[in-house]
Amino acid sequence: MTTDELVLRRARDADARAAADVWLRSYASALPTVRCAHDEPDVRDWFARVLVPQYETWVAVTGHRVVGLLVLKGEELKQLYLEPEWRGRGLGDRFMSLAKQQQPDGLSLWTFQVNGPARRFYQRHGFTEAGRTDGQGNDEREPDVRYVWQPHT
Repeated sequence: MTTDELVLRRARDADARAAADVWLRSYASALPTVRCAHDEPDVRDWFARVLVPQYETWVAVTGHRVVGLLVLKGEELKQLYLEPEWRGRGLGDRFMSLAKQQQPDGLSLWTFQVNGPARRFYQRHGFTEAGRTDGQGNDEREPDVRYVWQPHT
């Protein structure tokens, strides 16, 4: 399956479970050393009650399968997760283009310091480091880094 056969669209209530499952698999694959602060039922509930209905949540769908997700809350990029087998195939780039279209005045995000691939991805897309923490402000208690993207004016 190629990224050409993917559709990026706003998530519907019915997508919440599949999106949560993508998040869970992606998190486990990309962040094996980071403790997930919430169990699977809590993550699924968070998607169903908060992310899909209250935030600007987008999914990548091929056939009837959700393979990626992007969550925006205003200028904050809250979530960007892909099925592990979809990494490195251009889907993240498509989501990043969409995020910049939706928030053309700029974006910000947090990622864990140990997540080198994500940090390189964001830097490649023009994000610059704006700060670091020791992790005391996040649920995982994992040191993180803040990135910002501002369009060239």
